[in-house]
Amino acid sequence: MFPLTVENKHVAQLLLSTGTCPRCIFRFCGVDFHAPYKLPYKELLRELQKFLEAEEDESVSEVPNPPPKKIRLQEPEDQIDGMDSLSQNGEGKLSVTEDGSSSSKNSNLNVCNVCLGILQDFCEKEFIKKVCQKVEASGFEFTNLVLSVSFPPQLSVREHAAWLLVKQEMGRAICPDCFKPAKNKQSVFTRMAVMKALNKIKEEDFCKQFPCPPNSPKAVCTVLEIECAHGAVFVAGRYNKYSRNLPQTPWIIDGERKLESSVEELISDHLLKVFKAESFNFSSSGREDVDVRTLGNGRPFAIELVNPHRVHFTSQEIKELQQKINNSSNKIQVRDLQLVTREAIGHMKEGEEEKTKTYSALIWTNKAIQRKDIEFLDDIKDLNIDQKTPLRVLHRRPLAVRTRIIHSMETRYVDEHHFRLYLKTQAGTYIKEFVHGDFGRTKPNIGSLMDVTADILELDVESVDVDWPPALDD
Repeated sequence: MFPLTVENKHVAQLLLSTGTCPRCIFRFCGVDFHAPYKLPYKELLRELQKFLEAEEDESVSEVPNPPPKKIRLQEPEDQIDGMDSLSQNGEGKLSVTEDGSSSSKNSNLNVCNVCLGILQDFCEKEFIKKVCQKVEASGFEFTNLVLSVSFPPQLSVREHAAWLLVKQEMGRAICPDCFKPAKNKQSVFTRMAVMKALNKIKEEDFCKQFPCPPNSPKAVCTVLEIECAHGAVFVAGRYNKYSRNLPQTPWIIDGERKLESSVEELISDHLLKVFKAESFNFSSSGREDVDVRTLGNGRPFAIELVNPHRVHFTSQEIKELQQKINNSSNKIQVRDLQLVTREAIGHMKEGEEEKTKTYSALIWTNKAIQRKDIEFLDDIKDLNIDQKTPLRVLHRRPLAVRTRIIHSMETRYVDEHHFRLYLKTQAGTYIKEFVHGDFGRTKPNIGSLMDVTADILELDVESVDVDWPPALDD
């Protein structure tokens, strides 16, 4: 049954006479259920013409609301390719971009003056088949599909012009400040800039610059490309680092790689291959220096795998992947490897500065010491220290003074010039600087407490007290 009522007839006749397609007429008349939009275009046009030719007193029923579609349509605000990250694992996504630069493939079609033919050509079965073929050929594993469409900004102008026509019957814009060059933008005429201008311009000024109703174009808006992408998936776990010559992330200075590998790469290279992903983003609960080992239960980490083609894995397959990573290098080991959600990663960062970490340090002193010279350190609890940003990280951290807490210390005498120090500290404490003082930038420090010159020879992270991700059975 036809979706328009007698009350819509005048507006529908007005729009059709100016070159507006049936589906756009439905939109302007407030038809908000999808069943009539799915009918073939020729059938819609024929039924609309019949409706407009009918007598005024002819009763027209309205189609009841059907259930909502499972595929949702997104209109990205200012992204030229319409891509948008998905927050849930296992979702698929399709991106379609339109542009009005090419000629119409259907020469018999009177191109809509509002939608540029998008709601004429691209709602037909032939185009839907083309989209489905692209999805099927993409090779992605997915359970849900999100359709994302990027429209030309000029559609907003045309819709505004058509709306003004309707408003007047029923009762290039001059906004230079809206169209400013922006970094990384291919054009100043972005969708957001156009909408901003339309919201600011007076109706009479708009009508001077743009025809109302809009002119019918000679060519249908054409699909530039159909792209398939999969929402990111997230893998978490804990890693141990046993090498004192391995950075957490690639160590590259002035474009030159200093060390051949990193913790990040030793783990992620395997994940990229198995998940068939394009790229990854690595994050962790803190980081250790290149010469620091991470022992004990390891450091929590999470990896975002971008645009993966494979996403369905059994728990056994994940265990085998973990074992493959562990067998590939003696510099690291991974445990509790598992798939997680984007939201779950937030637990790794929650209250990060309130978390505690335990360290073991081998310390050298310039003066000869006895056991009694270090025993007093065992009695110090919850010592507040002020740390100015260390000299060694000033190139990547802002200059500031941060107060940190040394919760407890325990000593073990080695010889006249060496002892082992076990510390439990607030996360974010610079341990090396707490030992040697960093030229007085950390106060107090082990050197000032003992009245010696102290330095750190070895440092190990014994535990990172973050209860995430959940421990798994071996």
